[in-house]
Amino acid sequence: MSPYERDAMSVNVGLRLRELRQSRKMSIRGLAQLSGLSANALSMIERGRTSPSVSTLYKLAEALGVPITDFFTPVPEQHEVVFMKSDERPHLPFLRGVWEGLGGEKFIGRVMPFLLTLESGASSGPGTMAHTGHEFVFCLRGHLEYQVEHDVYELEAGDSLLFAAQLRHRWRNAGGTVTNVLIVLSDFSEGDRPLAMHWMEARKGGGQETR
Repeated sequence: MSPYERDAMSVNVGLRLRELRQSRKMSIRGLAQLSGLSANALSMIERGRTSPSVSTLYKLAEALGVPITDFFTPVPEQHEVVFMKSDERPHLPFLRGVWEGLGGEKFIGRVMPFLLTLESGASSGPGTMAHTGHEFVFCLRGHLEYQVEHDVYELEAGDSLLFAAQLRHRWRNAGGTVTNVLIVLSDFSEGDRPLAMHWMEARKGGGQETR
């Protein structure tokens, strides 16, 4: 098992799940049907009787149409200046990797920087994605393969890539060691959730390259 594939035992998401569900005027039974989980399991999570696994959170996030990070904190107040200490960054594990937020969720503008740590073979899934705005990629360590439309770019430490995000794209750690990468999503349309799209594609692909 990947060291990042662990249950979210230390996070109480029950109240937040109820808030997200009720804000969408959705019943527990309705959410159960959309997520494929039982109504009893959802009730237990909301009442704090059980802790959801990361895979369960992925299913709920997709059913509710939110990024998985929304379970861990309410939508924060937006600021024109965001300063974040290194030990304040939100960390969220997924299969064979971990996501670290860099303050975009608190920033008033449309820019979302984040760090990815990817084990060998981790990927955004077998499919490609496309969204509004621009995408900047900077490889900090290791080897990263980025496919944009029909072109494949091999990034090593110090290499960067910038492209219009409406072009279909995907990423994976094609090397044999851990890869660290900085990704910045910017200028996306209001209401678009490019970060959530990256998360959902990685979940669907199981975090591993399948081709």
